[in-house]
Amino acid sequence: MNPNELFECVTSLSCIVTQTSTGLIVGALLFLVATGLTLIFGVLGVINFAHGSLYMLGAYLGLTGYRMTDSYLAAVMIAGVGVGLFALIFERFFMRRVYNADVLMQLLVCYAFILILDDAVKLIWGAEFQSMGMPEAFQAPPLFIGGGIVPVFYLVLIGAAALIALVLWTVLTKTRTGKIVRAAAHNPTMTSALGLNTGLIYAGVFACGGLLAGVAGALAAPVRSMSPGMGFSILIESFIVTVIGGMGSVSGALVGALLIGLVRSFGSIGFPSFVEGVMFIAMALILVLKPSGLMGREPRA
Repeated sequence: MNPNELFECVTSLSCIVTQTSTGLIVGALLFLVATGLTLIFGVLGVINFAHGSLYMLGAYLGLTGYRMTDSYLAAVMIAGVGVGLFALIFERFFMRRVYNADVLMQLLVCYAFILILDDAVKLIWGAEFQSMGMPEAFQAPPLFIGGGIVPVFYLVLIGAAALIALVLWTVLTKTRTGKIVRAAAHNPTMTSALGLNTGLIYAGVFACGGLLAGVAGALAAPVRSMSPGMGFSILIESFIVTVIGGMGSVSGALVGALLIGLVRSFGSIGFPSFVEGVMFIAMALILVLKPSGLMGREPRA
């Protein structure tokens, strides 16, 4: 524990700027992964335990796409579309068959795919650590804001996450598609009775969740090393985010992700050996004080 160092940091503008920017990019990546997870749960009522592996697959597809095209934007698009298509296949041929099954059956199906994808990554890309490196377009001197250092790529990640959050909010709240998705989440039986294809809605939502995980993996590739099994840690953090924000709430996922990102960033200074513990304590407190999460809906009586 280093409370003195944490106090010195929060009383220094340069340290606040540096650590806040770091926390924001962690939160941005967590949001992209967690929002896909919570979107799937909110509509399908299924917790996709293989979601972290979709993030891992996105990182490796982004690496391959970047090596093929030498374009980071193209790499992110390839990763997003590729993982989205894989998620669609996964949902249509496997998850669809266990929607109404016991949660243990869903867990076993997802865990099987976690093992399959980990081995597939080893066969295709190898078991050693890999790194994309910083794309040439972002190899620029960092910005100095209030004496703090903010890499240019951090601003790109934060901007990309903010744009995706805005698009999601607009689609879910302002468009007919969003109304249909929310109707399917609220009352799938009535939605089906009205002549809407709920199976198609479920497939689309699952694919969208996979796309978001793939985009997150590709966006993280320049600043994080890649290895088989890398999806497990971000899956745990994503579950913490969804529990804190509220299962099924996209806005809650954003709040929870930013909160966890800042806790990670500043906690690494004040209590570097207990950051994980603080996250779990925060989750436990939320479950005790408000079981539905900060922005989740209270269950109906």
